[in-house]
Amino acid sequence: MDMNAFSLQGKTAWITGASYGIGMAIAEAYAAAGARIVFNDINRELVDKGLASYAEKGVEAKGYVCDVTDEAAVQALVARIEKEVAPIDILVNNAGIIRRVPMTEMSAEEFRKVVDVDLIAPFLCAKAVIPGMIARGHGKIINICSMMSELGRETVSAYAAAKGGLRMLTRNICSEYGGNNIQCNGIGPGYIATPQTAPLRERQPDGSRHPFDQFIVAKTPAARWGTVEDLQGPAVFLASAASDFVNGHILYVDGGILAYIGKQP
Repeated sequence: MDMNAFSLQGKTAWITGASYGIGMAIAEAYAAAGARIVFNDINRELVDKGLASYAEKGVEAKGYVCDVTDEAAVQALVARIEKEVAPIDILVNNAGIIRRVPMTEMSAEEFRKVVDVDLIAPFLCAKAVIPGMIARGHGKIINICSMMSELGRETVSAYAAAKGGLRMLTRNICSEYGGNNIQCNGIGPGYIATPQTAPLRERQPDGSRHPFDQFIVAKTPAARWGTVEDLQGPAVFLASAASDFVNGHILYVDGGILAYIGKQP
């Protein structure tokens, strides 16, 4: 096998919402594989923080302010990236939000906001890059899905609805544009150890695990939380020529949670 199939040398990758966290980890992996990195976020402060973090890591990145729920802004950003950097070969729809509210207490406005960011925005970003990918005869779109693309859980009705929709959008992009040599796949992260989840992993005063930490570790055959580094290899694979015959697939990077019914009490 030619291991150069995993190279991203000469490719340009746009990762949405990649000022920190999973998006930044994916961008780092792409840069190490040879790609040019472009990212956006919702405001200047986040973009500037992201640029500083990339610089500290030795990653050259171009950052832009863009609200990915605004179709005109997305179209303008794609045109600007193509003018200032290069045509987009790889799109990673990473930007997302979650609102943990019981469904009967959630307003329609709150529900729509989550769907706008987690489902409508990936549609808009994909719509903006697909024509150029068709013209060039290749393209990779990677949607950051979730275990909630498959499962429900209390208080996340909007998020689960959006991520379930994103799974089907992934398959439909494959169906419509696979013949144009465009591969659209998803990554479904499990529970990932990030600064945002750190309070859920803190030891209790008696030295025991946080109840939610106990729950996740017990439900995960790998018996641990994932790390952002666990997502890097799958992300590079799905962006590279090594996955050219993989299309419409959701790759769950979850330590086995979705395969596991749980221990008998």
